[in-house]
Amino acid sequence: MKIAIDGPAGSGKTSLARALAEAFDCRYIETGKMYRAVALAFRRGLTLSEIEMDITQDGRLILGGEDVSSLLHTPEIDQGSSEAATRADVRERLVEIQQAIAEKQDVVMEGRDIGTVVLPDADVKIFLEASSKERARRRAEERGASDLDEIQREIEERDERDSTRAISPLIPATDATIIETDRKPLVQVISEAIHLVKERLDRRCFGG
Repeated sequence: MKIAIDGPAGSGKTSLARALAEAFDCRYIETGKMYRAVALAFRRGLTLSEIEMDITQDGRLILGGEDVSSLLHTPEIDQGSSEAATRADVRERLVEIQQAIAEKQDVVMEGRDIGTVVLPDADVKIFLEASSKERARRRAEERGASDLDEIQREIEERDERDSTRAISPLIPATDATIIETDRKPLVQVISEAIHLVKERLDRRCFGG
């Protein structure tokens, strides 16, 4: 089974993907970590051909043999990963890795072009939406920050880059189910998604 979850930064992809992976016994793949790892590698002076990475079963990102999971969530890496994602060579290489992972096992994979590019044949495609104000509030809570206006500005700038980039822009797949997460507790979003997956599995099992 392949479950694709897409959406902008702060929309709740990670929390939902983890919950679905646990509910349906799938491997959770956070593709954003891969682009963040590329950004970190570039900051360290590595070239794309020198980058080696893997995601462990428990979700840790291994870059050149080092667990760098704790280094991937800073404003500088946020910016660098978005810029790396505009490079065709970076995206092509990481898509190959992501597709290879999904061929070997059941996965819940989340990112920004999973349903459109990485797993166009996914059994379930979900696209999460939330206002930039709400996403800024969530990001501020994660970081323990207080400057909501600045965080919202960063998010909106990234939204603009992601939605207008020439390569794999951030758009819902035509067959994706859109879930609006503003003013919804996480448990409600998870419940809606679990119901959707079960419905698709029933259709597949009974030929509906």
